[in-house]
Amino acid sequence: MSKVKKDTIEVKGFAIQIYTDDFKNDYISLTDIARYKNVHEPKDVVKNWLRVRDTIEFLGLWETIHNPNFKGVEFDSFRKEAGTNAFTLSPQRWIENTNAIGIVSKSGRGGGTFAHPDIAMEFASWISAEFKLYLIQDYKRLKGDENSKLSLGWNLNREISKINYKIHTDAIK
Repeated sequence: MSKVKKDTIEVKGFAIQIYTDDFKNDYISLTDIARYKNVHEPKDVVKNWLRVRDTIEFLGLWETIHNPNFKGVEFDSFRKEAGTNAFTLSPQRWIENTNAIGIVSKSGRGGGTFAHPDIAMEFASWISAEFKLYLIQDYKRLKGDENSKLSLGWNLNREISKINYKIHTDAIK
């Protein structure tokens, strides 16, 4: 298993965790985003979002595009039930039944429900358009900082290679 990299961004006074374990796909904490609406029971906010038919359809479409192992038959049963008064859905149940990869649920300290940025932005829209815009702004800033660090390292390696080339060619002469 590869190393887990964690970051935190600050959105309207709320700390939002972001992690990646493959250095390509980020996962943003839905639990932290939900605290904007309900500080004491953020998991209930996430569960309420998962009850909405449009949410289920969005998640199903996202998984169909990005996940070859997505279980469409189980998804269809969720889609049929979504929106009814008795329908409830937890992130764990969604993940287990559909083999979803867009949402990750972690237990314990530092745990919570995390989602791919596409899904997290959709959730943030449901919470508040204003909050979503601030989240996008801070997420872009974080990605820009990461890219500038990478480009600095690349530039440093380029300069070292240039110096080594000069030393090697002089030694051969």
